[in-house]
Amino acid sequence: NSKEMAEKPPLPLLLRIGCFFIRSILRLVLRRDGTVMRGVINLFRKLTDVPPSSEPRHGAKTADITVDASRNLWFRLFVPTEIDPATEAADREDPHRRSLPVVVFFHGGGFVLSSAGSGQYDSICRRFAREIPAVVVSVDYRLAPEHRYPAQYEDGFDALEFLDGDGYALPANADLSRCFLAGDSAGGNIAHHVARRFSESPNFSRLKAIIALQPFFGGKERSEREAEMEKTEVLLSRRIKDSFWKSFLPSDAEYDLDHEAINVSGPRAVDISKLVNFPATMVVIGGRDSLNVWQSKYCRWLKESGKEIHLIDYPNMIHAFYLLPRFVESTQVVHEIRNFVHNQRSR
Repeated sequence: NSKEMAEKPPLPLLLRIGCFFIRSILRLVLRRDGTVMRGVINLFRKLTDVPPSSEPRHGAKTADITVDASRNLWFRLFVPTEIDPATEAADREDPHRRSLPVVVFFHGGGFVLSSAGSGQYDSICRRFAREIPAVVVSVDYRLAPEHRYPAQYEDGFDALEFLDGDGYALPANADLSRCFLAGDSAGGNIAHHVARRFSESPNFSRLKAIIALQPFFGGKERSEREAEMEKTEVLLSRRIKDSFWKSFLPSDAEYDLDHEAINVSGPRAVDISKLVNFPATMVVIGGRDSLNVWQSKYCRWLKESGKEIHLIDYPNMIHAFYLLPRFVESTQVVHEIRNFVHNQRSR
């Protein structure tokens, strides 16, 4: 509520200015009808994307690997070249941990923006590779509105099938039998839906868990808490969230925020209680992110469906805080992910 928000420490001035700038750009490129200014978006992408590096950089080397050239589906592969000393010592004591888990990551951006090659996602995936440590596969899926639902889920599923069928895509020490699906914001939404679909596959036992960083969910019902939080939201306004959803949903479909892809725990939710192999899920939420109302509902729904849930709450954090190294919490959450991966892979 407003009292809770008033008690939170103020955000740094430079951060507020940065968020205002990002929010202004989003309002410019996202039209209310769900169309976007793709030319402007592509210009920003040229300015922010970074190439792969075959030489070690910041603890990892990278390569871009094509999955399906006909739809420009590819992923950036991150292989660690430096490993945290504490993790390395533990690996020497336990030979089963010398192979590396595989983390398949889906970037955020409201299904509309960003890429696996963007500087901020290249940076965080290097951190995951180095600090978990893990082989990280960052999927560059097709973007809306040019490619609407369910294109993003199909690309995620097909990337997993590609990894399963192409043993040469990953390094020899990558353990695909210990595979994790991860994503932030819209990528967290994709990770959930890809896992749900894969849970019906005979190969699903390979997937150990989901890691959802502030996943992008929503719904028609607007609680008082969500309305109050939107008043102090520094990044994702109501209009911006609605524009993302309008870009994502099929153009010939009714605009329905209770669509199963959006409101995963709502009236048209898929019953996952019968999916016995649906994996454990780690959900990270932030107290300054107005999406946390829906993320909390998602956690309750998973628990009520009989699924294992690990909730990590950072009360003072905004949306996408993990991309901002100046926050000590951005380091803490990587450590939480590392511990979660190690605990789950040993089962």
